[in-house]
Amino acid sequence: MYKNTEACLLDMEKHGHLVRITEEVDPHLEMAAIHRRVYEAGGPALLFENVKGCRFRCASNLFGSLERSRFMFRKTLRKVQKMVLIKANPEKAAKEFWKYWDIPFAAIKTLPKKVSAANSPVLRNQIKVSELPQIQSWPMDGGPFVTLPLVYTEDIDKPGVMGSNLGMYRIQLGGNDYVQDREIGLHYQLHRGIGVHQTKANAKGEPLKVSIFVGGPPSHNLAAVMPLPEGLSELIFAGALGGRRFRYTYHDGFCISSEADFVITGIVNPGENKPEGPFGDHLGYYSLVHDFPLMRVNKVWHRDNAIWPFTVVGRPPQEDTSFGAMIHEITGPIIPSELPGLHEVNAVDAAGVHPLLLAIGSERYTPYYTDRRPQEVLTIANHILGFGQMSLAKYLLITAKEDNPDLHTHDTEAFFKHLLERIDWKRDLHFQTNTSIDTLDYSGSGLNSGSKVVMAAVGDPIRSLATEVPSDLRLPDGYHHPKVAFPGVLAINGPEFKSEKSGYQQAELLCQHLADQNQDLLAGFPLILLTDDSEFVARTHNNFLWTTFTRSNPSHDIHGVNSFTEHKHWGCRGALVIDTRIKPHHAPPLIDDPAIVKRVDAIGAKGGSLHGII
Repeated sequence: MYKNTEACLLDMEKHGHLVRITEEVDPHLEMAAIHRRVYEAGGPALLFENVKGCRFRCASNLFGSLERSRFMFRKTLRKVQKMVLIKANPEKAAKEFWKYWDIPFAAIKTLPKKVSAANSPVLRNQIKVSELPQIQSWPMDGGPFVTLPLVYTEDIDKPGVMGSNLGMYRIQLGGNDYVQDREIGLHYQLHRGIGVHQTKANAKGEPLKVSIFVGGPPSHNLAAVMPLPEGLSELIFAGALGGRRFRYTYHDGFCISSEADFVITGIVNPGENKPEGPFGDHLGYYSLVHDFPLMRVNKVWHRDNAIWPFTVVGRPPQEDTSFGAMIHEITGPIIPSELPGLHEVNAVDAAGVHPLLLAIGSERYTPYYTDRRPQEVLTIANHILGFGQMSLAKYLLITAKEDNPDLHTHDTEAFFKHLLERIDWKRDLHFQTNTSIDTLDYSGSGLNSGSKVVMAAVGDPIRSLATEVPSDLRLPDGYHHPKVAFPGVLAINGPEFKSEKSGYQQAELLCQHLADQNQDLLAGFPLILLTDDSEFVARTHNNFLWTTFTRSNPSHDIHGVNSFTEHKHWGCRGALVIDTRIKPHHAPPLIDDPAIVKRVDAIGAKGGSLHGII
């Protein structure tokens, strides 16, 4: 399989999966804009051969489609899926041993392999950080970022590659208060693997050694983001998926990925932070400036003819959407095997991933009630909110498989229809307040602070969903343009949200006005959205998902028609109202620079490298 990035790109080109861009392109905004346009068009991987102000070639969109990812790993994918299944469900593997007999022998061949420095191509050349491609994706970004970094650390108490962590955490190469060529910024949360290593090093008052790998076999990228079962090393997984053992050496006390295209080494001292950001992120908004760990640069290495891989994130779908599809294809069996009663779960990409989880569980508890109601699925929901990255979820919507065995979480339209037909807002809302949410989500009350809500729907349908705006619907002054965003979902424009107090009053005014009308009028609309632009929300299903779940904090922005609180339980007898308006504390959305868009258009014109592609 592939020894390096270039071997992968040449194979892609041979099979029609890659296009070379020969025009000079600017790493400031233009390369990222080209990438986004090509991804949106369903286009190929890209090799930028003429990067302004930089001697290195750059590649992007390698994982831009599930088909292309399958192509890259066509010789190893089935075996890796078996390996993950064994780790996730050893009992099943034992019962069907004839299907998996070869896996233990294959696993032995995937152990990391130590090589000499002389046999490490990446150590042949040394440069400065400022000589690397300085790619900036969005106009308000704080500087250039590494968007496909493989960040390697070791446990200070158990050094060595087998106890290491390989993760993908964004790296800011310059800008802000960073001293050029000597300091860079790392963005990660302390609950991540690298954070555990840093906490241990901090406790001993010692610096954490960090190695950042860029490029190399593409299997290393997937290994860094895989939600692997406990005890399965990222380096072993990288070797299995790539069909080639992870080769490494040590230099100056730092672990080096021998076949990477670039390696940056450095240290993170205890308590040493600097402002990092802004950065145009995968929720479709900028993550703002906050203090994050500072890395003091030791050395920067690169192989001969090195290629710099990068990606671009923004409002979904983007390349990481396809990345996620590949991850799901490989690790699909893991989560249900770890959480009893859970059949499937989907972190909805169109809603920014962490803001919205859809889940299907079992509802097998003894029916003490004449009507079926959420019981076991609530236990499963608590498990989900305590499991790995799913703990960052803000909205968790869960249904019972027994009510529709053919329902799937990745069919979001069918899932929402199923849930809205059954949900009982008097009973089926369960909040967690003053808790943690995704650091990148600015809908909450502070950095990493907000609330969660579980919406659980079990039983037979209790309503039919309406698809037309009631002709005699009356709205208060300042509320207008009602639109059906989805069957059973009504979007209504409201006044501008200027403060928490006035915004709350405006939402409650709408609820009261709706409560005063004939309730049969809105019986088919269990969900009402208070919006800034109802036409935008109703235009596409993805707009509905993105606006609703990235712009609301459950504890603050959920209201209800005829709401009540009974023994600490909040519910409503009429429609649920979610305030999805933009609030003053929200981060700004990502918007393209019009001048850059015109430059990209030129490359797509007749005679340009992307003619016929964009």
